[in-house]
Amino acid sequence: MTGIVLAGGKSSRMKTNKALLSLGQRTIIEGVIETLRELFPEIILVTNTPEEYRFLGLPMVRDIYQGVGPLAGLHAGLQAASHAYSFAVACDMPFLNRSLIKFMREQRDNYAAVVPRIGELLEPMHAIYSKDCLGPIEAGLRSGQHKIISFYDLVPVRYIEQEEIARFGPVEETFFNVNTPEEYQLACQRRLWSGPPSNGPGA
Repeated sequence: MTGIVLAGGKSSRMKTNKALLSLGQRTIIEGVIETLRELFPEIILVTNTPEEYRFLGLPMVRDIYQGVGPLAGLHAGLQAASHAYSFAVACDMPFLNRSLIKFMREQRDNYAAVVPRIGELLEPMHAIYSKDCLGPIEAGLRSGQHKIISFYDLVPVRYIEQEEIARFGPVEETFFNVNTPEEYQLACQRRLWSGPPSNGPGA
């Protein structure tokens, strides 16, 4: 399975690139990648600003459909992935739960997507997708359907329910993402990482 990191957001509420903010002794995106390295043999970074991330030493791809949001990033990542299945995650989720991701990986048989669901709220930026999703995604992009969950009705989806998620840790922490200065301060208060400083920007 491939790990896909989506780093295409404009960070408009943060006013700076949130992926490159320091958390502990490394950037947020470095922490995400470190977690994925323990789980997946291949990691791809989807970004339209590759110059900002060259220090990571990862293969990078740009959106094929430009300017239409994370669905285009997912499409580009799945196109580039070497494996039939990929775990796609946003670059600003600092508290990924390895055990939950492993559990999700085990649920993929006979499904094209494995997606956490908390009540009515879906977590499409922390989900597993197969290459079988590419056709419906591309059809949606071509027809102007840019919402990332727009193709879910067209493929078999295994929803991971809140009770299942809670077995692995606090739900609110597992899917915590950093969009605002206030959320960044919260993340700093909870920082879980340690290690040598990064040589990249934001360290």
